[in-house]
Amino acid sequence: MLQARPSARTQPLKRRDSEPDTVSAPLRLTPVDPLTHIGSQIDPDRRRGRGATINPGGRYEAEQRISEDDGWGTLGELPAFKTEVSVEKPRTIITRNDSPDISFDRSINPYRGCEHGCVYCFARPSHAYLGLSPGLDFESKLTAKPDAALLLEKELSSPSYQPRTIAIGTNTDAYQPIEKKLRIMRAILEVLAKFNHPVGIVTKSALVQRDIDILAPMAAKGLVKVALSVTTLDPKLARNMEPRAAAPAKRIETIRKLSEAGIPVTVLVAPIVPAINEHEIERILDAAKAAGAREAGYVLLRLPLEVKDIVQDWLVTHHPDKMRHVVSLIRSTRGGKDYDAAWGQRQVGSGPYAWMIGRRFEMAAERLGFNSTRLRLRTDLFVKPEKEKAQLSLF
Repeated sequence: MLQARPSARTQPLKRRDSEPDTVSAPLRLTPVDPLTHIGSQIDPDRRRGRGATINPGGRYEAEQRISEDDGWGTLGELPAFKTEVSVEKPRTIITRNDSPDISFDRSINPYRGCEHGCVYCFARPSHAYLGLSPGLDFESKLTAKPDAALLLEKELSSPSYQPRTIAIGTNTDAYQPIEKKLRIMRAILEVLAKFNHPVGIVTKSALVQRDIDILAPMAAKGLVKVALSVTTLDPKLARNMEPRAAAPAKRIETIRKLSEAGIPVTVLVAPIVPAINEHEIERILDAAKAAGAREAGYVLLRLPLEVKDIVQDWLVTHHPDKMRHVVSLIRSTRGGKDYDAAWGQRQVGSGPYAWMIGRRFEMAAERLGFNSTRLRLRTDLFVKPEKEKAQLSLF
């Protein structure tokens, strides 16, 4: 059931504990060893079908709440993490940015949090602004913006609005599972189609096929492109790393369906995780090209803020023999740190290992004919709304 939640921009945030009030959970501060930290791992039965193995408090929390069995076996009675959706009522829906290393200056995020549960998701730290955990809370305590389409039409109708491509899915996936029922993304597309407004979509969901009836006519006008993120072709790895996203085969099928409908598709090999999926770069590009993708890009794993501990705990759980090697390689691409947020470096890293990854990608993409041309979406077809007819004079 949807529950109302005030906008984070207009109302003070209250702390929400991730455990039920009926369970005693002593507070303690825990130091973190970046190479051996396992953290307070959640029981596998409680997090089945989720990506993160922990649910740490956000960086704005003064203390960490850790559940410990008091000897009575009460932790075994805790319920599994279920998806909860709250309603957010923002005042505007278009978010602006001036980042010099990305190709768009505006975006729309219909949802906060993402049920796909991708363990590496760089958007996880944003959940700390809501007083929630970037761990399992990010995957299970979601926020939806059902008025997004109405707000969008209002903003596009402003006499001062100047059209440029709107990016959707750059933070959390607009086609995550709850979209099947809520249909917020579809309503947004209907508004964009009405105004002939260009849009770029990034997703790893096969649900985007549902909206081909809207996207295909927009594509015929040069108003849309879709990027499919394909992290791996290994279904077992995908299930562990991004448990509720579409299976790899479904993503390749989605590339094919979109391409057959005349919708330009980009494949994103993202993220490349050192020693985990880097060996698949060429295979992913081969499969995507055969399915009809025209352009290709890649992103090296990013570990901002809380994502670092979440990924390291995931490695301890699923790849304990590779954990130290992966961390060492990541640091070699980030100047010896876990993450470097510098413009131009955060997406691709630096150093010999990052250079090697970049050259491998470029050589494979060139061999397959990717990126020979770059599609620029049209803005000249944007339809300005008719001004309301002035009220007739009474005299």
